[in-house]
Amino acid sequence: MLLIYTQKVTPRIIYVFKHICTHILGIPIKFTSKIEEFIAHDGAKLSYGKQALGNEFFIQNADLLLEQGFSDFEIKVQPWDDTLCFFPLPEASDLPFDIFAASFYLLTRYEEYLPHVKDEAGRFPASESLAHQESFLHKPVVDIWAIKFRDILLERFPKLETKKRKYKTGTIIASEHTFIFKNKGFLRSFIGLFFDLFKLNIGRVIDRLQVWIRIKDDPHDIFQDLIEIIKKDKVYMLFMFQLSDFSIHDRNISHNRIPHRAVIKSVADYAKVGLLMGYYAMEEIRSLRKEKLRLEEIIHSPVENVMNSKFNLKLPDHYSNLTELEINNDHSMGYPEVMGFRAGTCTPYLFYDINMEITTPLRIHPYAFNSTVAENISKNKLQEDLSRMLAEVKAVNGMFRAVFTNQDFSNYGDQDYYYKLLKQIHEIE
Repeated sequence: MLLIYTQKVTPRIIYVFKHICTHILGIPIKFTSKIEEFIAHDGAKLSYGKQALGNEFFIQNADLLLEQGFSDFEIKVQPWDDTLCFFPLPEASDLPFDIFAASFYLLTRYEEYLPHVKDEAGRFPASESLAHQESFLHKPVVDIWAIKFRDILLERFPKLETKKRKYKTGTIIASEHTFIFKNKGFLRSFIGLFFDLFKLNIGRVIDRLQVWIRIKDDPHDIFQDLIEIIKKDKVYMLFMFQLSDFSIHDRNISHNRIPHRAVIKSVADYAKVGLLMGYYAMEEIRSLRKEKLRLEEIIHSPVENVMNSKFNLKLPDHYSNLTELEINNDHSMGYPEVMGFRAGTCTPYLFYDINMEITTPLRIHPYAFNSTVAENISKNKLQEDLSRMLAEVKAVNGMFRAVFTNQDFSNYGDQDYYYKLLKQIHEIE
């Protein structure tokens, strides 16, 4: 057990020390603000303050974890061996950087609360992030810092117990359009057929007609193929289905269509199923509740996993709605336009609400790769970058998560390429 002394035990300190020490490193910890208890302790101990109390492991603190609310301050990123860090500390500290303050800044998405330039969809773009501007977006720096901290701490306290975790990979399949032709309704189907004929896209016309008369599967219905991969190669996949009302923003088929419900039920027999939130569910808790109840009625179990389909995280409101509806896991933390670690970590973590200064029960599962990046990068470059990032996560025994869509594996997409990426991630021969 590691005893941690700090003059004031704040919610921020509890949150980030538990994440790094307990969740990443497997070190049991206890906090105290009593000097007598700390000095009398003869085991591993660490003080987090302005000056050391004795011969304990000492980390001089930056002020971030003692504050409340927000303040806009200058951050200087500096080299630390083979990585980068910020909040540098003087030589009196046993760590050259306050990794706990730096980790809190990244995990809470502190910078997303501050004024910033949004993209055309109203989102916080990767280009506005400190990690992108300082070229460490591709590294799970919070986990890297934690490992470096562990190694230095064990030099001082070699008997301190730690737990080694296992490297894992996982894939999310986002189904915003479960079918491309099937069950679209007469008017939508007729308009689609008209446009295919107008563009002389005879192949699509033939496919559409064959799907309608049920002699061919819908091209987007590739779920059974992915289920076979799960069964054969024992990979982890989480399927997200959209069940929102039809609108200009959300154009999936109705949640009442029997084939749509049948696909969801079939997938739920072999893999976890979650909710891909529609546009209005991201804006209104009433719409989110409605979509959640729809999925629960189909799968006959509580909805535990959700993803924001447009990746427009309005913090903390988006996560507050999930917490209010007792949804435990969110998978939206990543950038759809670039590869990288939006929160600086490859470890699931609890969301900290800076407005309320509390640790919430909502667990964030960050992803590092979204298949949409393939539209803007060459195949060779993407595979090389993916290999490097997989190696980074493997080095810290983290969790590499990737996001694909069912359309990626359709014969209307570059299915061979996406299957190749899927196999690369899960190391399938």
